[in-house]
Amino acid sequence: MSRPIKGLVNTEELGRAIKRRREELGLSLRDVATETAVSASTLSRIENGTGKPDADNIARLTSWLDVPMERILGGRHSQSDSSKAVVYYPQEPTPEIVEAHLRADRNLTPETASALSELFRVAYNQFSKTDSDKVSRKRR
Repeated sequence: MSRPIKGLVNTEELGRAIKRRREELGLSLRDVATETAVSASTLSRIENGTGKPDADNIARLTSWLDVPMERILGGRHSQSDSSKAVVYYPQEPTPEIVEAHLRADRNLTPETASALSELFRVAYNQFSKTDSDKVSRKRR
C-alpha cells in the first residue's frame, strides 16, 4: 500500500522566511516584488500559507533569501522523519540554523520552538559583532 505523497515544497517555511526577512529589512510586499520579480499578491499568498509557488518563483525567492533551495524543497516532515539530522548550509546565518534545530526538537511544541527562535534571533542581533564593531575595537 502506498503512502500519500506530501508536498515537496515547504511553503510554510518559505512564507515565514520571506516575512521575517522582509520585516528585518523594513520592506513592503511591493518592494520585495520589485527586487525578486515575484508579484506582491503571490508573495502575500506565500506568506499567508495559501500560495503554491512555481519553480521559477522558488528559485527567485531562495536566491533573495540567500538560502539553499534544498531547505525549501524538503517538504514537511512526518513524525517518523523527525529523528533525521538537521542539515544546515555554511552560508546560512546562525539564527536560521538555530531555528531549524529548535523546530526539529521533538520535546518542543511548534509555538515554543518559534518563541525560542525569536528570542535567540533578538539576542543574537543585539550581541553579535558587526565587521565595523570588530575594526573599531581593534583600534582601541
